[in-house]
Amino acid sequence: MTLREAVQQLRARDLACTVAADALEQKVTVFADCVERGFTPLRSEIMAAYYVAERDATTAAFDRGLITRAELESKQAALARQLLT
Repeated sequence: MTLREAVQQLRARDLACTVAADALEQKVTVFADCVERGFTPLRSEIMAAYYVAERDATTAAFDRGLITRAELESKQAALARQLLT
């Protein structure tokens, strides 16, 4: 099944796939930065998805009290440095 077919099936069942605007904006930023640095579109998409997944996992760990705010900020800064510089 292709992505297009999956979306058509969701639409046929009146189901919506939504992504928060800030998550999409950050993913697009990472993707564009990767493409500008010469990575292929597929690799850029993978790196952008990795960035969003890691950011979300770190935020969830903070929300559950598993890490401190300092650890959250440190991990987010390290992730940004890894992918955006």
